[in-house]
Amino acid sequence: MLEKAIAAIAKACCRLPWLTLLVASTITLGAIAYTCEHFAINTDTSALISSSLPWRQRELRLDAAFPQRADTILVVLDGATPELAEAATQALVAALLQKPERIEAVYRPDGGAFFEKNGLLFLPVAEVQRATEQLIRAQPFLGTLAADPTLRGLADALALIPRGVKEGQIGSDDFITPLSRVSATIEDLVNGRLAAFSWNELMTGAAPAANELRRFIRVKPVLDYAVLEPGAAASETIRSSAAKLGLTPDRGIKVRLTGPVAIADEEFSTLADGAMLNILLTMAVVLLVLWLALRSGRIILAVVLSLLAGLALTAAIGLAMVGAFNPISVAFAVLFVGIGVDFGIQLSVRYRRERHASTDLNAALAAAAVGIANPLALAAAATAAGFYAFVPTDYRGIAELGLVAGTGMIVAFITTITLLPALLTILRPPPESREIGYRRLVPVDRFMARHRIPILLLTGALVVAGLPLLNDLKFEFNPLSLRSAKVESVATLLELMKDSANTLNGADVLAPSLNDAKAIEQRLENLPEISRAMTIASFVPQNQDEKLALIADTASLLRPTLENSDPRPLPSDEETKQALIDAAQAFTEAPGGSNSTFNGVAAALTKLASTDPTRRAAVERTLLDGLKLRLEQIRSALRPEHVSIDRMPQDLLREWVTADGRARVEVAPEGDQNDDETMRRFASAVLAVAPEATGLPILVQESAKTIVRAFLQAAALALVSITLILFLALRRASDVLVTLVPLLLAGVVTLELTVLLGLPLNFANIIALPLLLGVGVAFKIYYVLAWRGGETSPLASSLTRAVVFSAMTTATAFASLWLSNHPGTSSMGKLLCLSLVTTLAAAVLFQPILMGPPPRPEPPS
Repeated sequence: MLEKAIAAIAKACCRLPWLTLLVASTITLGAIAYTCEHFAINTDTSALISSSLPWRQRELRLDAAFPQRADTILVVLDGATPELAEAATQALVAALLQKPERIEAVYRPDGGAFFEKNGLLFLPVAEVQRATEQLIRAQPFLGTLAADPTLRGLADALALIPRGVKEGQIGSDDFITPLSRVSATIEDLVNGRLAAFSWNELMTGAAPAANELRRFIRVKPVLDYAVLEPGAAASETIRSSAAKLGLTPDRGIKVRLTGPVAIADEEFSTLADGAMLNILLTMAVVLLVLWLALRSGRIILAVVLSLLAGLALTAAIGLAMVGAFNPISVAFAVLFVGIGVDFGIQLSVRYRRERHASTDLNAALAAAAVGIANPLALAAAATAAGFYAFVPTDYRGIAELGLVAGTGMIVAFITTITLLPALLTILRPPPESREIGYRRLVPVDRFMARHRIPILLLTGALVVAGLPLLNDLKFEFNPLSLRSAKVESVATLLELMKDSANTLNGADVLAPSLNDAKAIEQRLENLPEISRAMTIASFVPQNQDEKLALIADTASLLRPTLENSDPRPLPSDEETKQALIDAAQAFTEAPGGSNSTFNGVAAALTKLASTDPTRRAAVERTLLDGLKLRLEQIRSALRPEHVSIDRMPQDLLREWVTADGRARVEVAPEGDQNDDETMRRFASAVLAVAPEATGLPILVQESAKTIVRAFLQAAALALVSITLILFLALRRASDVLVTLVPLLLAGVVTLELTVLLGLPLNFANIIALPLLLGVGVAFKIYYVLAWRGGETSPLASSLTRAVVFSAMTTATAFASLWLSNHPGTSSMGKLLCLSLVTTLAAAVLFQPILMGPPPRPEPPS
């Protein structure tokens, strides 16, 4: 009945080709109009997995409690000196606060007025004592610069060093490194080269640590999920603001963006990079394959028009069903072209075979429709079932792809039996003069038939021998491995994760109260997988009274010097030159074994004194701007207050405690934050103590479980549904088995080859395995039905021509994914191509051997 109905529909379309074309064109134009008006893509990657899952609920509760911490951009500023880094950070924060239309919130996790004022309190007592002693020793130097923050004051302050050495008050070796930096900086600036100098280094004699040269700004952007890169506008605002402020590498400041939003945006950018060239090359190769398969421009035109009409219809129906495509479901277009074209090739090759036997176009089309009706309908149903198997899973991104792509297979089938025959009738391809098929392969068919049992045993032995390889099958859990390490956001994140002080891959626990948070913190701190756990209470320093006393003593000595209410008047250029000459003379006359360093400073100061006033003023601005900031930091650090939770600033409290009293615990891992096994142990350890925990390592592990479970569910459901469809159509269990066994064999061999080729499974390429059921079963169905029809030379038949070239077009579409600049998409293309090769080999080579002689062999021609 199905065969007759499909054949009747195809014949009706051939009798009324222009009416069919008119109806199809009207529907297609309506679909295009609907798609243009309603097209939308939701690029919110957090919506790809169902929000009803328990671990997603924990994530959403934390985001709701601390919304300023979700969907952020982390701005990383690296300065040539601590002063440059701090000044740049302050300037950029002030600029971003003026952009509320693009920037929702700005926060400094590592600085601000609170930490500048109370920073010394967070040091151990011994370090506070050492820092205050350094400030006291630098009192003459600081006093001179505070009273006269000009080039003259700098010269006078530097002159104190050789005089102190001469009088035996200080050692010359303490200042060799910073004085060398001073002389080198002045030399570079006088000669017109860019240079920077750290005042902290000059005052303490120690070079700044790496963390002192880096600052962070956390930005909460205004996101637009209607565009491919939701945070692109905010990122551009940050970059343009930095450029306007002169925060560029040639001025000693490097500004980079990372964080969830920046990484996601650049991931979408990587996907789009080179996409148009990729599409054009794919189309060219598909057309070439179609030419090799069909050898007629008219037939190719009919197949392409039918395919495009189906694609337009699928896009419109997909938008009507899901409302907006997601970053995964939008790939339905590639799958539709890759798989849907198979139907067109099958019908067209069958038509060419019939046209070779009959010069009557309508008779050939009718015979092709009758011959292809059952295989095409069964293949479409099985392929759609393979896609629909994703729909019930919790992986919403793939579920929507399955819904749209499965519907697309039905659309492709309908257009193939209606529009394609009508177009062929209108275009009227010429008769086929050559036989369709590969008659040269008849000896191969006979050889395989004679040696059927040994080939089956050898194939089985090879597959069984490769089964131990499955023990080494790997799943790549690290999402960063699916992203390009060349883009700024990922490269910056990988660099930051090497520093254990940066908790960029940690966990968070939302506790009902601060007391509960403290209890959780104490239990977590004892675990070997955890380097530290923190709450808001961690920002209350220990031994405050002792530290405050040390700071107060130092402040009583330095405050009159630093807060001089009677500064010296600005010097004239001549006074500045004379001060530089005097300081140079002081270094020249200094005793000791460090004369080479002192002589270098003297030479630099002399050269500065002899240069033109404009250059000297530029040198003064470069050197003294950092000094003013450093002096202000010292004044602030000498005015600390007793820290308690109720006296902390609101912006800090909001990071850790909600308005209703819930508190956050932040947990940092011990070890490499980019190592899968380390983060897996860390996530398991945290969840064992605090089952309510969330955070990136936990989300990665839980999402991996969800995705793997979704694919296993989809694979099982696809297998069951395809088996049921085959049984209803074929009516014999043996025929169902010879259809499914090669399919399962191809799946096992694909997994074995992934191990041999070093291609681990990951979140992206795992889609290839269930798709293997839907795509591969079509080829198997074609051969089983041909075998049931009495085909004795499957390799030499026109069917093999159709299957091979159909696989080539599908492989071309999958190879376009392989060539993507995005590592995850590329790995998906690789595994899709690999699975296609194995399923084609199983269909063309193994399945005919497994089936054996047909039940009703055709009489010899």
